[in-house]
This record gives sequence, C-alpha cells and structure tokens, in this order.
Amino acid sequence: MMDLVLKNGVLPDGSRADIAIADGKIAAIETEFSGEAVETLDLEGYLVSPPFVDSHFHLDTTLTAGLIRHNTSGTLLEGIQIWKETKPHLTEEDIYARARKLCEMTISQGTLAIRSHVDISDPDLKAVRALVRLREDLKPWMTIQLVAFPQDGFFRMEGAAELLVRALDMGLDLVGGIPHYERTTLQGGESIDALFRLAADRALPIDMHCDETDDPNSRHIETMAACAVKYGLQGRVTGSHLTSMHSMDNAYADKLIGLLAESGLAAVSNPLINMTLSGRYDTYPKRRGLTRIPELLRAGVPVGFGHDCVMDPWYRLGSHDMLEVASMGLHAAQMTSESEMAACFSSVTDMAAEILGLDAYGLKVGNPADLVVLQACSVFDALRLRPCRLYVLRNGRVISRTEPRLSQLTLSEERTVDLARI
Repeated sequence: MMDLVLKNGVLPDGSRADIAIADGKIAAIETEFSGEAVETLDLEGYLVSPPFVDSHFHLDTTLTAGLIRHNTSGTLLEGIQIWKETKPHLTEEDIYARARKLCEMTISQGTLAIRSHVDISDPDLKAVRALVRLREDLKPWMTIQLVAFPQDGFFRMEGAAELLVRALDMGLDLVGGIPHYERTTLQGGESIDALFRLAADRALPIDMHCDETDDPNSRHIETMAACAVKYGLQGRVTGSHLTSMHSMDNAYADKLIGLLAESGLAAVSNPLINMTLSGRYDTYPKRRGLTRIPELLRAGVPVGFGHDCVMDPWYRLGSHDMLEVASMGLHAAQMTSESEMAACFSSVTDMAAEILGLDAYGLKVGNPADLVVLQACSVFDALRLRPCRLYVLRNGRVISRTEPRLSQLTLSEERTVDLARI
C-alpha cells in the first residue's frame, strides 16, 4: 500500500509517468502504476519537477530595501555602502524574521534548497546566529547552506579574518570571499590563497563572489582555479558572478574557461542582479554583464543560477521565483535552442543541486519524495509561463497547494473553456 500516487504526470524529459510514494520516498516511477494507495492525485498531464534550487542568495539582506535609503545609482558599490549603513540598525530577530518570511514564500514556489552567503563583518555576528537558527528550524521543509562571506573584504576590513573563523566555528557550511573588493589586485589574490588554505584545513567547500565587475582585467577566478588544484579542492569550489568574463577578449576567455573545466570549478550566474548592476558606467552599447554561460556549459563547467537578492540595497525588486531567474538567464544569454533551454531549467534544478552537493536529489526511485507539480505541460512551458505551483512535496508530504489559474492554461493542453460559465 502506497501513501500517495501521483497519476498522469509529465516528467522533465517529456515522458508520462505515475509516481508512487511510500514512507517519504519515491517507491516507483512507472508508465501506469496499478498498486493501491491511501491517496491518489490525478495530475492531468501537468509537469512534475524536482524542487527548485537557488545556488546563490543573501538571506541576511533580504527585504531591507529602503530601510535607510534606496540605491539611486544602481551600482554594486552604492549597494555595499547602503548595507554598511543598514547593518548597525538590525537585530538578530529582525534578520531571522525577514529571512524566514522569504523562505516561507519561496517554499510555496517550489524552492526547497538555498545556498545563502552570510555577511560576517558585524562584530556581534547577528546574521550568523540568526541564520544558523533558521537553518535548523526549517530543516523539515527545506535545505539551507550558509557561506561565511566577508562582505567588507577579508583583508580590507580589520578583524575580518578572526570574525570569519568565529563564524565557521558557529557552524557555517562553506568558506566565502570577495577578492575583487580588496584594496589591490595583489591583496585579492592573497585573500584567495588564505581562504583556500583555511577551507582545506577544515575540509570545507568554497563559494566566492568573484570578479563581479565590468573590468575585463579582474581575473581572480584564474587564481581560484589554480588554488583549487594547489589545495586539492577540485570539485568543491564555486565561483559566483564572474561578470568580468563578459568583457574579456575571446582569446583569454577561451583559455580561462578551459582552466576552470580542468580545475573542477563550478560557476553561478545571477541573471536578474548581474544584468541590473552591470554596465552602469557604459553609455551605448551597454553590456549585459552575465558570465559566459553557454561557453562554460559547452566546456563541461556546471553552471547554476541564483536569485541573489530580493528587495535589498542592490535590487529592490524580486519575488524569489527561480523560474523567473531561469527565464531571464535564457533571454540574456540567448539560449533558445531546445538543449539550451533545458540547460537553463537544469541550472535551477539538477545542475544547481549538483553544485550544492545535495544528496539523493531528483526524481529517482529511492530518493526522498521532494518534488513540485507545475501548471505546465513541459519544461518549455514552465520557462515560458512561470506557472502556478499546484503542489509542493517534501518527503512525500504536500506542504503547499495552490489552485490552478485559468490564465495559465498552456497552448499544448487539449482543453476548451466554456466562456458562458465565466
């Protein structure tokens, strides 16, 4: 006897299947499941996806837009300055409450894993305490990874090194960095080496904000790739943003992409925020500011997408809908072939989960029954429509349910609408 059977679903590869769930796990995926179940849901041909994964976010800054003032220049540097002005006014409870509100909203949209960078520049480490508590409180519903992030610079801010070690001792999961924000290029490289040595000593993965600038001479990702080999951290290193690659000449970028693939690095792009912050010093033509997503993927470098910000000093918009992120990445990177669109969907599902090292993720027998049912009939329609999430399941239990929306009926559905009844 199964606990739940999802009948007539469509999988991301386009095949039709019934999914049987027992004891919180996927017990069977079959064309037509004939066993008995306590409950059966007819999905009527709608898409069943693994849960969405946000590869890069800032839970501590979320929902703080306008608390002090808004970012009028739209630049990264003004955002950093506003955040410096905001931090002294925040409490641990403020940070926890805003982050939890964001998480509850995004769970209903099918996002069940977030990697969040946590600013450790506050001497009291209020954000660290708040988000460690949130990570534990929300474990039944979602997975949160926390990166120790020296927002004000590992060397640039006095005492940052000690604070980062304290944050790791409090239970943060990864080592972060921001080499392009150090005072000099040389110090940026030195910060990478020091942080990699720390990560290797503690056997921790690394995820650094790297080369988040339009400057084509910002090449710290090259040093990260070299340090991954030097410290034996291949496959455990992520470079986030990498927007300077958009401005590099093709000859250097080609060499660099090969180096990243050889060193086992992953990349994370944040399409909404990268496009908004980049090109602010340009007249016309204006740069899009994304990293070279198609080229990285062709070289075998995993690429995840992150939302990065929702209503904070860098980006006062955002709904934390990971399908919006995937759609924006698709448009900005001009990834419109069938395989490229599938890769964009994977960048917020399977490939993102690979980058985060999530165990037992995906629609496979024996895995936890974590999944999302979307009001769409294909991955293409999901990217096109950013549809309603009809059901969100965690360990086989429905934790969010939303009524279908008439306006989101897809072109591929064989349905008619009786206008006389509306």
